[in-house]
This record gives sequence, structure tokens and C-alpha cells, in this order.
Amino acid sequence: MQYHLNGFRPGDPEVSDAAPGRPEDGMPEMLDVLIVGAGPAGLALAAQLAAFPEIRTRIVERKPGPMEKGQADGISCRSMEMFNAFGFAEKVMKQGYWVNETTFWKPDPNRPEHISRNGRVQDVEDGLSEMPHIILNQARVHDMFLEVMRNSPSRLEPDYSMQLVGLEVDRAAGDYPVFVTLERLEPGREGELVAVRAKYVVGCDGARSRVRAAIGRELVGDSANQAWGVMDVLAITDFPDIRCKTLIQSAGEGNIIIIPREGGYLTRLYIELDKLAEGERVANRNITVDRLIAAAQRIFRPYSIEVHEVAWWSVYEIGQRLTDKFDDVPEADAESLLPCVFIAGDACHTHSPKAGQGMNVSMGDTFNLGWKLVSVLKGRCRPEILHSYSAERQAVAHDLISFDREWSRIMSEPPEMVGVEPVETPRFQRYFVEHGRYTAGMSVKYNPSVLTGDATWQSLATGFEIGTRFHSAPVVRLADAKVLELGHTVSADARWHLYVFCPDEDPAANGAAIGRFCNYLSDAPNSPVRKYTPAGADIDSVIDVRAIFQQDRHDLALEKMPALLLPRKGRMGLVDYEKMFCPDLKSGRDIFDIRRIDRKRGCVLIVRPDQYVAHVLPLDAHDEIAAFFDRFMVPVPGEEGIVGATEPERVPA
Repeated sequence: MQYHLNGFRPGDPEVSDAAPGRPEDGMPEMLDVLIVGAGPAGLALAAQLAAFPEIRTRIVERKPGPMEKGQADGISCRSMEMFNAFGFAEKVMKQGYWVNETTFWKPDPNRPEHISRNGRVQDVEDGLSEMPHIILNQARVHDMFLEVMRNSPSRLEPDYSMQLVGLEVDRAAGDYPVFVTLERLEPGREGELVAVRAKYVVGCDGARSRVRAAIGRELVGDSANQAWGVMDVLAITDFPDIRCKTLIQSAGEGNIIIIPREGGYLTRLYIELDKLAEGERVANRNITVDRLIAAAQRIFRPYSIEVHEVAWWSVYEIGQRLTDKFDDVPEADAESLLPCVFIAGDACHTHSPKAGQGMNVSMGDTFNLGWKLVSVLKGRCRPEILHSYSAERQAVAHDLISFDREWSRIMSEPPEMVGVEPVETPRFQRYFVEHGRYTAGMSVKYNPSVLTGDATWQSLATGFEIGTRFHSAPVVRLADAKVLELGHTVSADARWHLYVFCPDEDPAANGAAIGRFCNYLSDAPNSPVRKYTPAGADIDSVIDVRAIFQQDRHDLALEKMPALLLPRKGRMGLVDYEKMFCPDLKSGRDIFDIRRIDRKRGCVLIVRPDQYVAHVLPLDAHDEIAAFFDRFMVPVPGEEGIVGATEPERVPA
């Protein structure tokens, strides 16, 4: 973590200085972004925008205060990578339950009315991510996003007890085309209306989204036909795998998914209940918590479970629904209109919670949208990039719905039988193992677009597949020998990243590829660093450039490296020493080998602000690099070729 850039600053470095005039009292009449709903999708978006006090953002929530318990709990490896960009992954790892192993139980062949263990699998395959699969109460995830917001320059806090009651879009109305009416719900002010105009509105207000209804979108899909219950319990049991994630399929009493919770004692049980008739709602069944407990006790036989406390419980129907588009622009008008209202999370896709994807995919939605809104509002990117949000995330949600439909069907099937005995490996166990990468959040791949290049040069780095998330690997920082994950240099700050993997040559030699590339970025008129960095801003404020060498760090001289990799920053022109890395040769995990990078040619890896690989190009493909950024970025006004007051200078030997 870097701080003290603009002078020594005592105290907690995670608490930023408040921007002048922040926080604001009352709801402003004009907003850049209004977020409706303070669930995981809304808070992930608000936490990104809070870092930019010049972007006027507010988030409203109809509930009277923050969530305290219940709802989602599974945090995928991919979401943990995202949490690291916000700075709280370590806290989640400390407080959460780590899913290391999943066990499977099926009917005992000798006594089918009893269950017996059928197998164990490692929950996350080796090398898939540096992050674990974590279980933690959704309320704690909310708390951590709220802390990021509270500590930001904006000092952003949700406006609770406030709901949306009206939304209209008038694109002829100028810069603030979205007219919103909010209603206060707090005691003493019930029914009071507040009028707001916004440039953008994002509906993160759940499956009954009023924002979605206002823009004429609807959830379409399968009707619910299966009831499940869920409860968080403190219980005494002789079931041996109560502290492992466990899938149980009984012969005739239904199925259970066991999710051990954080803290060492709490356990979540997902319990299969009844089939529902056509059009029937689970609320009509009047299911009680005692019924859930009794169902669990029957499924666990021959083991016993005695519930001493139920911290939270609910019943729900399984159904998969999806909207056709995640913004307010009709498909036929995409060439002529720009989106100004978006929906995310349950507002545009709903499904069962058993695969643990709901919160994760919802946060992924707004992590995708957030940097795009920042880039457009700050004038870095053309507003046309906002079309890419719906295009990219609707495809992800479509895959989620397909996966969940099949997973729910398999989980509700009776056990497979061969003669009178269950098959050796039940279908639900096979499906879980086969789709481990999906449940870890690693199957998302964005198609070629204005923001994602084609695979012409993919052979230069086959381990960094274009369109997929930036798969981190360990490296050693040249300046101080610190071993760290390269992916951890990406923060949720809307910056683009150029990772330059150097060819097998002396990087300090005259004519070395890294020197030529840095000279291009520093001096060429079409350099994206020069072209898009505002005058007076730090040279890495829009595009962050870092180099990874092939040599051991002891074989390199820091002072002989290109000036661009030792940039002067801040009001005092201090040197940033954290731009250069070497392989972690001591551990034997050489990033060039494990990510299959062409050692002879090297490559330039372009990584998007949301941690996805946008392109792979040769070091000498200067025009191609410039052309890629020219597709969507806006040159800074003023004299061409000026980077700003903090241009890099050669550090004296």
C-alpha cells in the first residue's frame, strides 16, 4: 500500500482526507449517479464511485438501516480477487470460513433409508486463483463496502428509508435526463417526496425492481416449481462432515446442502421441500421453521441433529428469470441513443441460491459498470462504451441461468439407481466436480469488442487469455525484494494497466525492447499515456505501466531502468519504486513459465480496470496499441503531447 505521496500524513492510511464540501447534507437536486438499492450490487458500485468526489453520487435504500444477518453467504474466488482491489480481501479471509473440501453423501446401498459418504473433492483446483472460496454473511460484506465508502474522499453513506416511486427519461432535457421521484419512509416524514434529476440511474433494487419496471424491462423465464428452505443454526450433531461443505442426497426425504459458516459454530442448511403446483407460491404453504428442522432430521438419518438456535431462516421458490437487456435503450435504437438507466443484480437475473452465484454475479455486474461510468463522467472515455455493460453482463447472466436451471434440476432428482443400489458416482456429484471453475467465478469470458481485442497475438501469452480475468501469479518487486501477487497491483480506481513482459535480454542495454517501448510511451504523439493523461496529473493516473523482467533481481541495476518505470509523482515529485518486478525464482514459480509467455519476444498485456485481459500485443506494436485505446478514449484537451507536471525524470545513479 502506497501513501505519503503528497506529504507525511499520520493516522490510518485507509482513511482518505474528506473532499471539500463532503459529506453533503440532504439530497441534492442534481446528481451524476443515483444508485437505487444498497445490496451487494449497489454497494459494490457505490464503493467504486465514492473514490471520486467530483462525481456526485448517492445511494438510496428503502430499508431503515444496514443488513444485519441472513441471505447470501458464498464468496467465489473471483469475488475475492475483486475484494482485493477494494482493499478488504484480507479481512474477509480472516473472518470467513474457508471452503477447502466438499463431501458428497448418498443413500447407503445396504440401508437406503440411511445416508453414507460417497466421496470428497478439493473444492478449488490448484492454481485456479491465489484466493480461496470463502463463506461469510452477506451483511459483513455490506459492512466492508460501507467502510470503503465511509473512508473515501466522498464520505458516502446510503440514504436509508427512502424508496423510488417514479422515474422518467427525457433525453431532450439536457445533461440530466433522468427525472426521479423518491419517497421518504422514516417515522415522522412518511410520504414526503423528493425530486432528483440525474445523469445516470442504476437500479440495484432486487427482483421486484421499480427501476426495471420504469424502463419497461421484465424478468422472463421458468416458473418456480420447487420449494426449498434455508436456515442458519447453532446445533449439536454427530454428523461427521458438519464443518465441510456437503451435498446430501437421500433416498426419499429430499436433499440438503450444508454450508459451514464463519465463526466455527454456525451452520447453514439448504433443505429441499415440496414440489409446487403450477402458479403456486411457497408463501401459501405456511411452512414453519419447525418443519425445516424436522425435514433436516429425517434427511440426516442415521445421524442426529439437535437445533439449539435458529439465527435466520427463510423459504423460497426456485425459478430462473432474465431480462433481455440491462439498460433503457431499445435494441433497435442502440446506434442512435445512449443508455442512462441501468439495472444490475437481481433486478435483471434471478435464480436459486444453491450454486452460490447470486451475490457474486451481482457484484460482478456493477464492478463492470462502475469503471465505465467513472471513465465517461471524467471525460476519459466516449459514452458509447456504456452500451458494453448490457452486452457483456447479459451474456454472463444467460450462462448463469442455464447453469442454475440444470444444477437445480439435478439437485432435485431422486438418486440414480442401478438395480436396487445407487450408482457409484451420482450425477449431482459429477456435475459439481465438472463445473468447479464456473462456481469459482472463473468461466466469464468477454467476446471481442471495442473494449476487448482479438486473438491475433494470443500465442505470446497463452496463459493470459484475452477476455478472461487477469490470472495473477507471484513476482518479486525489483526495488525491495518483496514477493507479491502481480494481480494485487490492480485497485478499484478505474485505471487501465499495461503489463510489459520483457524479452530475454538485458533491459538496460542500448536498444533493449523495454527501453524502446518506454520511449514510445513517453515521447510519441500517439502514445496513449501522453494522449489521455491530463496535464498536471500523475503519469500513471489513467494508464498504469509496469514491467516484468526475466532475470533474477540481483542481476539487474534499478538505476539503469527506463525513466518511465521510475516515475516522479505528486506535488513533490517523489519517485514511485513499485513499477518493476522479477520472477519468483526462489519458489520455482516463474511467471513466464506458469502463464506461458513467449520468452524470446515478450509481450504487452493490456488489462482493463475491472481486472479482465483486454489485449495481448508485441512490444513493437506501437500503432496497434495506440489504435486500441483510440477506439474508446477521449484525448485530453490542450497542446498535444503534454503529459503533465509529473513527467518521468531519470533518477541519478
